[in-house]
Amino acid sequence: MVSVIFFKPLTVPSRFSSSFLPTTICAAKLETASFVSPHSSPQSLRSSTISCKAHTTTAFTVSRRDAFTALLSGFIATQIHSQGSALAQPSVGFREYIDFFDGYSLTYPKNWIQVKGAGADIFFRDPYVLDENLSVDISSPSSSNYKTVEDLGTPEDAGKKMLKQYLTEFMSTRLGVRREAEILSTSSRVADDGRMYYLVEVNIKSYANNNELAVMPEERVVRLEWDRRYLSVLGVENNRLYELRLQTPENVFREEESDLRRVISSFRVNKVSA
Repeated sequence: MVSVIFFKPLTVPSRFSSSFLPTTICAAKLETASFVSPHSSPQSLRSSTISCKAHTTTAFTVSRRDAFTALLSGFIATQIHSQGSALAQPSVGFREYIDFFDGYSLTYPKNWIQVKGAGADIFFRDPYVLDENLSVDISSPSSSNYKTVEDLGTPEDAGKKMLKQYLTEFMSTRLGVRREAEILSTSSRVADDGRMYYLVEVNIKSYANNNELAVMPEERVVRLEWDRRYLSVLGVENNRLYELRLQTPENVFREEESDLRRVISSFRVNKVSA
């Protein structure tokens, strides 16, 4: 005897609750994961489902094709990110950061994230290009008594001091490591706040042997580890020296130069009330 079973179509409510919607998204993630990684174990797939968390959101509908496209794009971006590739992103606008306590302000790309405990007064980093970041350092008020940025000498004198400082910071104890540094430009300008600022641009390349312990010289092949552009803006206020430093890979700088120079030109130091 042949049994025929009829299934009643599932009626989807017109308004999704906050508890139902994340469950649907998690199921889509599980289904896509089994397609992208056919060798994944059942245990790994179960852990993906458990990690889903509920979030309050408004009602919307997503087609299977759109959901798959979004999840696959996220998977590809994750793979590129894990391989450490420098992936320049298009301009996404800017945010302004103002430090009223220490007396400075700047604008930065709004998709950059702030990193705590980086050793600087403030530190922002591109979430896609990990070697691209900016920071602000301020001299100690108890050990400095600057009146103007010209206390550093000429822009060329400041450039030499900055280059020496860079090489000291990036000094390596590894065998076979060589750093090449070059001052690309130094300049000064009076901004719209009436203060003078120095701009110093430096390129630093790092080379290393692929086998520094090899006995024969021909077995120690030198390769380029990284090639970066460093841009520093120096300003003086409150008897302190302020430095905005922007670091970026050279190939990324060529793609994002307009945006990065906007960040550099936005830096201002401000008087702090005693």
